[in-house]
Amino acid sequence: MLVADKFIVGVFLMDIIFIAPGRVGHYGQGQIFEYPEYNIEAQKKSAHFSGTKLIFGAVPVRYSSMQPQSRFNSSFMKHLFFVAALCLFAARALCQTDTPGPLLQLTDAISGGRYPAVHGVLIAAGDQLVYEQYFNGFTRDSLHDTRSAFKSVTSLLVGIAIDKGLIKDVNQSVAEFFPEYPFLETDSLKRLMTLKDLLEMKAGFDCEEFNGTKDCEEVMEQSRDWVKFALQLPMKYKPGTVWAYTSAAPVILGAVLRKVSGMPATDFAGRYLFEPLGISTYKWTIDPSGNAMTAGSFYMKPMDMLRLGQLVRDKGVWKGRQIISPEWIAASTQCGIAIPDFSFMKSSRSKIAEPQPAYYGYYWYREVLKTKEGEEQLSFASGNGGQYIFIIKRLNLAVVFTQGNYGSFKAKQAFEMLARYILPAFKDPR
Repeated sequence: MLVADKFIVGVFLMDIIFIAPGRVGHYGQGQIFEYPEYNIEAQKKSAHFSGTKLIFGAVPVRYSSMQPQSRFNSSFMKHLFFVAALCLFAARALCQTDTPGPLLQLTDAISGGRYPAVHGVLIAAGDQLVYEQYFNGFTRDSLHDTRSAFKSVTSLLVGIAIDKGLIKDVNQSVAEFFPEYPFLETDSLKRLMTLKDLLEMKAGFDCEEFNGTKDCEEVMEQSRDWVKFALQLPMKYKPGTVWAYTSAAPVILGAVLRKVSGMPATDFAGRYLFEPLGISTYKWTIDPSGNAMTAGSFYMKPMDMLRLGQLVRDKGVWKGRQIISPEWIAASTQCGIAIPDFSFMKSSRSKIAEPQPAYYGYYWYREVLKTKEGEEQLSFASGNGGQYIFIIKRLNLAVVFTQGNYGSFKAKQAFEMLARYILPAFKDPR
């Protein structure tokens, strides 16, 4: 019996395969494949579509024969290339008719430099991954900084704690979770602060990051105990009255999770959120006192960000299992707080859509994307640099962007890409 030392490198397009020969020195787990006759750059640029699966791959071929290997190779490969030629024409025709044109245009636009520093774009329609593309050296396995998009994950964790009865409700006072800090009770304003105030960015701290005013995060990160630092921040407003974005709020909630669960927030998240979703590879940032950073600086794969988006889109259900109650998903994404004088679309400086006001919920945002073709309600997590998890409920979509446009208006170019390419690809059939 002879075992082939050849394999097929091909592009799988639904049930059609068009192929080209290659060689592999060794075939086995952990071995390195060589592609001497295959343009590996094409693989790096490949886009993934479900339905018209555009997936590059290598398929090892094994065969048995009583004939000499050279005779088999010659006959086998002649027939192989004949079939390949026929399949090639059929595959191209199918690709042209079934592949969503706007998504191909999106890939070309990013690759061509129209949208700088994009690292990844992923789209799930229902349960199907319909688009997955990486750029600028990033891959499916790259862990990406989620920045403040992770605040939205902290909101999910608080919801899980409430679902499990570890937290009574969002109206509990912050002071009752930290008896070791009596100043929370003696301060006339801090004693009024509730978990809801933290979730809605209405804690009242004299600290605000959203508009580039008094940013306390950098100072906090230089301290030894970030939770204590956050709780000791001076007050400026009565809790529950003024929206002032600060990373101090979710840092405090991370400590609340540790208090009520008896485990670090890292373990709580792993057990009750990440493991049920099959998320196993990520990186936390921990302060010198052992507190997990629950406001950002969390690294995960874009595909896992997409899973979180699907979870929220599907009202807390993942593969038939209720991970978070639908009541919490609704409450956290309702987003009834108007962010003063702000629109993500306007900040993008794009003219493709009419700017609409942005709203805030429990670490989630909401904004209407209004173009001449119509309107779509967007719910989303947002992080500096262009990290987004979008939920478009009407179209049953979850969309993820990862970028490197830190501190730049170009981070919001995701909104133009949604309006120009993604929404048209899933527009209502006429």
